[in-house]
Amino acid sequence: MLNLRGSGVALITPFTKDNEINYEKVSELIEFHIRNNTDFIVVCGTTGESATLSIDEKKELIRFVVEKVNGRLPVIAGTGSNNTSVCIELSKYAKEVKADGVLVVTPYYNKGNKEGIYNHYLKIASSIYPLPIILYNVPSRTGVNLSNEQILKLSSIENIIGIKEADTDIVKISNLLFDIKRLNLNFKVFSGNDNLTLPILNLGGSGVISVCANIIPNETHRICEEKNLELYSKYFNLMNLLFVDTNPIMIKEAMNILNMDVGKLRLPLFNTSDNNIEKIRTEIEKLNISIS
Repeated sequence: MLNLRGSGVALITPFTKDNEINYEKVSELIEFHIRNNTDFIVVCGTTGESATLSIDEKKELIRFVVEKVNGRLPVIAGTGSNNTSVCIELSKYAKEVKADGVLVVTPYYNKGNKEGIYNHYLKIASSIYPLPIILYNVPSRTGVNLSNEQILKLSSIENIIGIKEADTDIVKISNLLFDIKRLNLNFKVFSGNDNLTLPILNLGGSGVISVCANIIPNETHRICEEKNLELYSKYFNLMNLLFVDTNPIMIKEAMNILNMDVGKLRLPLFNTSDNNIEKIRTEIEKLNISIS
């Protein structure tokens, strides 16, 4: 079974001037992360603007990343949808092209009830067994918040191996981690928020699926590997600044400030304010971040 730990980058999707996927840049970013100790790559997630990628684009991007990584790191494919059949189609494709696992967000907008959500995941898991699944709970975007009771029930499905938890309720997350330990479950919790990485690690979490790792991959790896409070404190303001506007607006701005040339956003996301750009530019200069 897949043993993920540490810093997984929630990879942005770079676009050309014509707003098409820039595969040359994707290849560059993959090599950048391999050089700089990223522990695993998550493609077609929220930070990768999955909501505005077509099914065909998602398939091609997943295939491309898996092939370019070529086994050097685990690749987790974002295949979530509020349409169970679409999610199954994408997840089967990820398995076919040999992704190491899939990240499946809770169904958004139609807001399934508890039994509906359980059966959504059960059907997906059965369709791709034994490919590992990481649940993704992000209530601020989906309108659905998985309870700890639901998460523990889903953890009994054999190939559901963990959760990316982007709820900000640290008490709820603490109780989940304590229950996992009490019940002796082999189930991983990854922070879905960079600014909660160290607290979750110290409570027994396995790492982070990170936005800021797009520009500070080695440092994010070290925060996870060493539970490094000094580094976490140093970059804490950056972590927060990357979310002063809707993700991934600020991380793409930051990457372009650093001359990574990842292009613009797809509507309905749009440029942030000049004030926000100045804030992130100032923080990058203050931290002396450079890309190598």
